[in-house]
Amino acid sequence: MKRIAIQGERGSFHDIAAHQYFKDEQVQLICCATFEKVFEEIKNDPTVIALVAIENTIAGSLLHNYELLRDSGTTVVGEHKLHIEHSICCLPDDSWETLTEVHSHPVALMQCRGFLSGHAALKAVEAEDTAGAAEEISLHQQHGRAAICHKDAARLYGMKVLEEQIEDNKHNYTRFLVVCDERKADFLRPVDQTNKASLVFSLPHSEGSLSKVLTILSFYDINLTKIQSLPIIGHEWEYLFYVDVTYDSLIRYRQSIDAITPLTKELRILGEYVESEK
Repeated sequence: MKRIAIQGERGSFHDIAAHQYFKDEQVQLICCATFEKVFEEIKNDPTVIALVAIENTIAGSLLHNYELLRDSGTTVVGEHKLHIEHSICCLPDDSWETLTEVHSHPVALMQCRGFLSGHAALKAVEAEDTAGAAEEISLHQQHGRAAICHKDAARLYGMKVLEEQIEDNKHNYTRFLVVCDERKADFLRPVDQTNKASLVFSLPHSEGSLSKVLTILSFYDINLTKIQSLPIIGHEWEYLFYVDVTYDSLIRYRQSIDAITPLTKELRILGEYVESEK
């Protein structure tokens, strides 16, 4: 039995991603209201595994989650990419004619902006979670309110699906990271089978410092798949660089890390794992 901490309720996209990643395994969800609480669960119980959204193809990176990951001291051991599909649902005895509000997470509302513009009579109301919005309406029998969530969440909470796939962009994916206490990492993924890594480092405030690092990575045939910079609070014009790389050779990857370390400040490997196939 794997205990998985997620942000959100049962039926949320985190729930769906967790069950897809750990398919054919027994999973016990620990549902948390915030991402801070997710990382606290690992701190309080090192056997807990977390699944955390890190970026979306439309909304972009979840910058705060990068900070939580770095500060937590946890290790990334996997990733999962989930196709995000939104549905609008309501109580079984409600209909388009009786609805006045639609509730969901602000990102979900943003991703369905085109659909909502065609239903201008519906007032959009932000909620903490997509599935949580459906649960709240169902639990308290809130007539006149609709929720935007995954169709599976709607059915889980006994809601009626009015329309599926209402998202504006059909190429909508969220990337999730699988995170654990660093002492459990080797039990969850054999390091010799990994082909992707997440790094974070800062650089001296000197000309060409970033290009030198990137040049070395290229020399060792390390493919840069993502780079995200965040300012270092209290240090003007200094940044932390969060970098994802893929590699075919673990040896050359390790050599590249040794080569760039003297050029960086506070380099840390956030995790080594197998790249998601999707």
